Amino acid sequence: MPYLGGEETVRELRRALSNPNVQSDQLRYRNTILKVIRAMSQGVDMSGLFSEMVKACATVDVVQKKLVYVFLCSYAALNPELSLLVINTLRKDCQDPNPMVRSLALRNMTNLRLPSLVEYVEQPLTAGLRDRAACVRRVAVLGWAKLHNLQASSEIDAAVVNELYSLLRDPDPVVMVNCLRALEEILKDEGGVAINKPITHHLLNRLKECDIWGQCQVLRVLQRYRPQSEDELFDILSLLDASLVSPHPPIMAATLSLFLSLCSGQPAVSLAALERVRGPLLAACGSGSREMRFTALCHIQLLLRSIPGLMGAHYKRFFCGYAEPAYIKQRKMQVLVELVNDENVAMLLDELKGYCTDVNAETAQAAITAIGRIGRSYSDRCLEILTGLLGLKQDHITSAVVQTMRDLVWVCPQCSDTVCFALEGCEETLQDSQGRQALLWLLGVYGERVSSAPYTLEVFIDGVRSEASLGVKMELLTATMRLFLCRPAETQDMLGRLLHYCIEEETDMCVRDQALLYYRLLHCGIEETRKVLQGRRSDPSLGVLIGRPAEPVSQWARSFNTLEPLRQGSIETESVSRGSPEHTMFDPKPNADLSNTLDCSRIEKVHSDGDGRCSDSSADILASSVAAPLSLSLFPALSPEEFERLWLQQLALHAEQGEAGEEDFVWMEECVRCPTIPRCSPQSLQAAMQLVNIQTLAFTPPQTLPWRVYLYTHTCLDDAPHSTLILGELLYTGEEPQKAEVHKGSADGGVGVEGIEDEQARQGMEATADGGQEAVKVTLRQQPRDDKALKGFLSILTTVLHTLSSERA
Repeated sequence: MPYLGGEETVRELRRALSNPNVQSDQLRYRNTILKVIRAMSQGVDMSGLFSEMVKACATVDVVQKKLVYVFLCSYAALNPELSLLVINTLRKDCQDPNPMVRSLALRNMTNLRLPSLVEYVEQPLTAGLRDRAACVRRVAVLGWAKLHNLQASSEIDAAVVNELYSLLRDPDPVVMVNCLRALEEILKDEGGVAINKPITHHLLNRLKECDIWGQCQVLRVLQRYRPQSEDELFDILSLLDASLVSPHPPIMAATLSLFLSLCSGQPAVSLAALERVRGPLLAACGSGSREMRFTALCHIQLLLRSIPGLMGAHYKRFFCGYAEPAYIKQRKMQVLVELVNDENVAMLLDELKGYCTDVNAETAQAAITAIGRIGRSYSDRCLEILTGLLGLKQDHITSAVVQTMRDLVWVCPQCSDTVCFALEGCEETLQDSQGRQALLWLLGVYGERVSSAPYTLEVFIDGVRSEASLGVKMELLTATMRLFLCRPAETQDMLGRLLHYCIEEETDMCVRDQALLYYRLLHCGIEETRKVLQGRRSDPSLGVLIGRPAEPVSQWARSFNTLEPLRQGSIETESVSRGSPEHTMFDPKPNADLSNTLDCSRIEKVHSDGDGRCSDSSADILASSVAAPLSLSLFPALSPEEFERLWLQQLALHAEQGEAGEEDFVWMEECVRCPTIPRCSPQSLQAAMQLVNIQTLAFTPPQTLPWRVYLYTHTCLDDAPHSTLILGELLYTGEEPQKAEVHKGSADGGVGVEGIEDEQARQGMEATADGGQEAVKVTLRQQPRDDKALKGFLSILTTVLHTLSSERA
């Protein structure tokens, strides 16, 4: 017989199937049918043998029946008329004494998928629901779901639906689970199977009888049930307790998903459940199946969003193995970044450093990016590693390091000196466009600190005609313009050549339009150009990204045990970023109610009662306690470097104020009683502060002691000619705070600040005496001195903190 020879093969098989000698020999006949199936699986069109195969299904040989049914189900749609010939045989087999034959006939009767045969299928399916053999009932139940799928517009008889509901109590657990699946499909438009208390308790009591996937199906359906009382809730949780630590990851995940659904109003119970699944998740990370390991890692990242330290003691379990695929290594590195702390940072950085030279370029770049993310909190150690990697002179490593440094100085500008020193000479190794864009951005922003910046840009400008990357050309234009503003003598000639090429010769309209914009901007004057191009070198608002805030479980509970964690490239994790960091947008997603609660035009002063709760009835308008209206402003903006310099400078002045009061500044400490503020997420706190024009610069992660927040604003009273700068620190140590202090240093050498030690200071003292362990220490430093403005700012800040505290209470 010719191998895969289309028509000749079909003719030879037809002759064999029609040969009486072959038909009389059961083994030869079966082998001929097997050849037909083999040719069909290899892509040969065997539809011409349909009538011969229909005759072959009339046999008592079960193996032959299975082979023939595979063929008939594959080609039934191409031969709907001939398929009618099979129905009589199938209906006859449905009454066969052998339950295997009956179930096989029912299964293939529904697998024909022909609407014209529906009327012939309904009666055998109805009889199959009452069959004495469990294997037949299993097939009949799923057959009704297939029938509904075939004709979704037609309604299934209510008697059949009732019969399926009654089969939920079938002694066979597979029949019970199949009924759930069938009812979910048939009643999809009505919301699926109705889950009430009796059905719920019945399914839970029989849960252990089901196989792994049956248990998962039952647990998924039960997520729609809501217990009628707290006692019933905890009874259900007790029944599920053993499944929560099941050695089978699918059961554990489905049980935890049900736990989170039932305990949506019990956050403490949800967190306790997350703690209990730590062991099974770690075991799944060591599974022999790569897919199982990857899925477990993705779901661990979800859990770390609510309990950042959940896997902290087991960080070594996430070290990468040599033979592991790249996608698992990269996901493990993302988890390691979440687990870093003061105790393990040295070991984790040493481990990640080894991954930076991995033979897989993507793995090496992911390791460098992970080191950069850790560098937000441990910049000195990470910069030492990154600088050392530049010495390897490998293209993909150098590119990833430069991009990581670019992102790091945007968040941590104190690293800029080290980065600028490391940039010398690395342009010779860079080949890819992303790395060159990052280098150009650094040279444009910090060009005055890099001695070779003009010469490096000149090399890029000389080769601009052969540059293929649009992004590199546009970044080169911006970098050259920025460098011209700080080093005009060295850059003027090359800037002119670059603008001439981009305007006169460049064919890409984006590059040409940007060059025209810069050319016309230069005509407006250097100062106007400086205002447009010399913006911030860092984004202080990104300080909230240092350390993950603990999120409520409800924010991700619905995505647990779904494909969503697998689809996400990362959870709050950035790969090597593209483009300039100025273009990165950060949306803190604040509480929608905060904008209504905090209104700059109507600030209320909230007093604390004896039990620490805010008393709205005693709220007064701030204007009544401040002689003149107070306005706050974020401009001029302060960088973290400037904030640190001013903060340390005023600290030194405060230390010297006993010797000579020569500076016009105020240093003040106050205690504000707001119990839940240290547990508030940085995003919510930052959003609330920005609503009243207070800029937050840096945060300590929640649940960390001591907890600190640094902030600043500019205040101005309507009757004051100049604004004042206020720097602030919120500190919570978990210990009883000391007595509030108010100091000053001024040119007149006075000993106190008039008006400060009034009602606000007394409230802080009372809060300290009344359970001071819940108080947040507020340190304010103002320059120049303005007592009224400081008093008004303290009232506004207290209102914001009390409002946020009441929101979380």
